[in-house]
Amino acid sequence: MRSANTLDDSQAPVPPVGATPDAAGTPPSGAEAAAAPLRIAIVTETFPPEINGVAHTLHQMVQSMLGRGHRVHLVRPRQHKADQGSLEPREGLVEQLTPGLPLPGYKGLHLGLPAGRDIRAAWRRERPDVLYLATEGPLGHSALSAARALGIPVISGFHTNFHSYSRYYGIGFLEPLIGAYLRRFHRRTHCTLVPTTALRDDLHERGFGTCRVLARGVDTTLFSPTRRDPELRREWGLDEDDIAVIYVGRLAAEKNLQLAVDAFRAMQQHQPRARFVLVGDGPEAQRLRREHPDLILVGVRTGEPLARHYASGDVFLFPSTSDTFGNVVLEAMASGLVVVSYDYAAARENLGHGESGILAPFDEPEHFVQAAEGLMQAPETIPPMGRRARAAAESVDWKCEHDRLEALFQEYAREDAP
Repeated sequence: MRSANTLDDSQAPVPPVGATPDAAGTPPSGAEAAAAPLRIAIVTETFPPEINGVAHTLHQMVQSMLGRGHRVHLVRPRQHKADQGSLEPREGLVEQLTPGLPLPGYKGLHLGLPAGRDIRAAWRRERPDVLYLATEGPLGHSALSAARALGIPVISGFHTNFHSYSRYYGIGFLEPLIGAYLRRFHRRTHCTLVPTTALRDDLHERGFGTCRVLARGVDTTLFSPTRRDPELRREWGLDEDDIAVIYVGRLAAEKNLQLAVDAFRAMQQHQPRARFVLVGDGPEAQRLRREHPDLILVGVRTGEPLARHYASGDVFLFPSTSDTFGNVVLEAMASGLVVVSYDYAAARENLGHGESGILAPFDEPEHFVQAAEGLMQAPETIPPMGRRARAAAESVDWKCEHDRLEALFQEYAREDAP
């Protein structure tokens, strides 16, 4: 045990088969939660400084629960040999680091290896009241087994559509097997949290058992149209009246980036001076630079520089069909951009088609391209639509969602051990 609150590597009741969500499929409000502090364990394979939506969501969760007076035991793989923990030491926090293997093509990400013995020993020393499980990999599987053996209630999060990723890497034939594994995994937990009602209904129909909705929030102070930067736009070769098209996220096959490029090319037919700025990094970066030298690839940006890149754009392309939510959609909306997306996930939950964004029928590429192209044929609609997107984002609040999460933790912590 390190003094800096970091640990070295050194049967819960399950909802009945076919259990249905409650009427709203959502946790109770924070006002319904008991006031007693909890010991909350969180197991994940990704966490800052790694940059992705899951890491960001879990960081928000950890900080919020600590700020509410709860104790948090965070379990994650080491990100590099010198990794001694990514969080500042504070009262109530323990960060346990476990072995992991680098994921090919995912710089900085590690696959957590089984660590059941170490996890079980730590939880015997200080038993969590509830476990939040954010990974279905070997680390998550070993943590689930440990929790069930110790009678710890388990809530899982469905953060990634791993089963659909397979089609982008030439192993689509494995999709049914991966889906079956995920279904069995989540059925062994008390409930599975999902970010949208559509995903809740989909997983329930596929036999995942009890699923409840916990949405996402956005920092509307950080992500704001007030951060628009004329100098940055000039660096991109744009005047004030020119259109900047933005993408933020991993540059990877599962993000469907070629569709974004195709959409931008169609947009250019009507606005030749438009520029496409891609923020992020990943295995597709080299190909994009080689095949499309006019695209502006700026690499990874975080914090205020990221917010300036968002706000200095006009249109945001979100071509993914594999994300469970898409935090970047909320960040773009808060920044005053018009989002073009398929009609699913964050876009479906938060945008009004033709009012605060543009929605294309799901997984119909030609309609996505047409939707993006249509904006260029009526560029005068972009500023007012962006203002309405900002207004919609202002109603999305992390605090409200964490109130609901806290209430749910309190609810399941009261479950009897087997």
